[in-house]
Amino acid sequence: MLDKPATAPDDIPLPGLADPVHDAQRLFRAALNALSRPGTIEPLPVPVAAPPPLNAWAGALALTLIDGSTPVWLDAPLDTPAVRTWLRFHCGCRLVDAPQAAAFALVGDGAALADLSVFALGPPEYPCYSATVVVQVTGLATGQAGRRLTGPGIADEARLEVSGLADGFWRALADNGALYPEGVDVFLAAPDALAGLPRSVMVED
Repeated sequence: MLDKPATAPDDIPLPGLADPVHDAQRLFRAALNALSRPGTIEPLPVPVAAPPPLNAWAGALALTLIDGSTPVWLDAPLDTPAVRTWLRFHCGCRLVDAPQAAAFALVGDGAALADLSVFALGPPEYPCYSATVVVQVTGLATGQAGRRLTGPGIADEARLEVSGLADGFWRALADNGALYPEGVDVFLAAPDALAGLPRSVMVED
């Protein structure tokens, strides 16, 4: 009898969640906490084997928030055969070529993102139809040296330090907030940490 191969063939996607129902519930609660309490950091509650260069928390959000009705856009670093196959296999989603056509965007190079207006901002009568943008970053921390955040979900102020973002991102986030109730909601996803920046958040240096 032939031995089982030590590794799976390249065309077989990496697994998704070990316990799809309960793991997805834990991930959804963590994502909701991050978005409803801007400036806080949520650790990754369950292991996720996402295909590089998609990091674990970004992959976890995809598994939790994307389904077959969700048009998804990938930036150039994430637009790889492995990532495309993994998303289609586990989420059943449709991948689109234009960011403004997506309900969910995955950005692998946060250092190149300085404009949020390229994504669907939602029409004034239906702002809930705007995009959710997941931006991969290299690090997240709370501390007095970080950006000052205020708004709903923050008692007084919060400070968030982020590594791996373009300098222009924070101006773009402020411009996005000025569109409220339109505008996009943003997740910042480090490999093992997550922060949420809803469209209602206000940011200062």
